[in-house]
Amino acid sequence: MPKTVLIVDDSALVRKQLAEMISTLNFDIEFAKNGREAVTKATLQQFDVITMDINMPIMDGIEAVKKIMEAQPTPILMVSSLTTEDAIITMDALDLGAVDYIAKPGTMNVGKNENREEILHKVHALSMISLRRLKRRMSRTAIRERRRPEPISSRRTISDTRSDIRSSKDLQKVILIGSSTGGPGLIEQICAALPANYKHTLCIVQHMPEQFTAAFAERLDRACVLSVLETKQNMELLPGTVYLARGGVHIGFAKKVSGKIIIREDKDKGTCFFQPSVNKMIESALEIFDGANLVGVILTGIGDDGADAMVKIKQAGAYTLGESEESATVYGMPKEAYDRGGVQEQLDFSSILQKIATLR
Repeated sequence: MPKTVLIVDDSALVRKQLAEMISTLNFDIEFAKNGREAVTKATLQQFDVITMDINMPIMDGIEAVKKIMEAQPTPILMVSSLTTEDAIITMDALDLGAVDYIAKPGTMNVGKNENREEILHKVHALSMISLRRLKRRMSRTAIRERRRPEPISSRRTISDTRSDIRSSKDLQKVILIGSSTGGPGLIEQICAALPANYKHTLCIVQHMPEQFTAAFAERLDRACVLSVLETKQNMELLPGTVYLARGGVHIGFAKKVSGKIIIREDKDKGTCFFQPSVNKMIESALEIFDGANLVGVILTGIGDDGADAMVKIKQAGAYTLGESEESATVYGMPKEAYDRGGVQEQLDFSSILQKIATLR
């Protein structure tokens, strides 16, 4: 029996463009012109995937996601314009249970193979998520929301929560984290769990376009007692700080004559499917840091980004962790890293979170 997709968008052009792409997967396709239609159809039929626009008449995509996830949990892929405003709204949709997002066709060059590939990869990956896995993910999200503390910004003081070690020469462990589909909520949990006296440095690649990483970094900074920064060229790497790789560029590291370690950006995408790339970040770290001072972590995501580099840092003496199939929303990236021999310990996310937060 073919899988079924519900395309929700008030634009006939966008519906047509998405349908032409998704039809190549041999999925059955239905349409809704607004959120209210989507809720009605989604509660009468169990779709394998729903693509959901944000701004629509009668009922917007955020309200529709909320109602669908309450009545008939379904893997939902948000269709978002590449704007900061839509990035913030899309993050809210992920909090309500949406799994991932794609760029609205009108905001990208639809003719480019990589855009078409990304849409097809994500629709196919979401169609493989079981209802059991989806409901477990929703349960974790609900628990996180109930426990969400007041914004850090309202209770953080510079003097008593920021590390007093302010030079890259004092770096201890550098934790390199890669994630994709299903990852933003996990990254937020990691940031929220870090204690004020945390001495290590986190560098995170979450597959996102540039407008999204800027908004996501601000969101993480509000949840974290440490500073969370979106990376920039020549930014110094400091202890007790979290760095989120800027979308649209690869990040790496360089050591200056003074001994200072800085961020290096590379705008050349090369052969990588994703930019930033987890592989690029980890491989660059190996050129600067001793393997014993690195920790590699691969979380949920589509594809194999980071798998080859995890093998390299493990061989160099790094401690490597991969999310287990049991907890991963999409068991793609961590599976490839594990199968290739790059994962020292494969654990559920709660155990990975504990390992990172208590690392000495």
